[in-house]
Amino acid sequence: MNNGMNSFEPKIVGFLCNWCSYAGADKAGVAQTPYPSNVNIIKVMCSGRVDPQFVLKAFASGADGVLILACHPGDCHYKEGNYKALQRYKILSRLLKQFDIAEQRLRFDYVSAGEGEKFVEAITSIVDNVKSLGPLSIKGGNNIWEQQH
Repeated sequence: MNNGMNSFEPKIVGFLCNWCSYAGADKAGVAQTPYPSNVNIIKVMCSGRVDPQFVLKAFASGADGVLILACHPGDCHYKEGNYKALQRYKILSRLLKQFDIAEQRLRFDYVSAGEGEKFVEAITSIVDNVKSLGPLSIKGGNNIWEQQH
């Protein structure tokens, strides 16, 4: 019997650093390593450029989860962008609790250009976590912006 939850396929938005994480995704693709196709990848020049509003907008626009992948500490092409991204992630995690959005719907991780397998693990992990949570339902509808006022 299929109750609908088994067929739920989450919509995930992934912000990937151009220099490391996106190259890691490319490595997984070149190696033809299978991974879930649930992630809409947005390439950013640096994970430090992922504004918290981008994450909120993704959820407000119907994303069930958001993934931010950065360069490893010490490997950022912009010196400290990945540290800035980590700090923003921590703030976002606390902010999302105010909207009753489970912390498992937001993931931050480090993936280098040579880590195609780690990229696949990050994608698979967030898809599995969000799938187990079910579709995102925000109180008062899916408009985060109206809830802030």
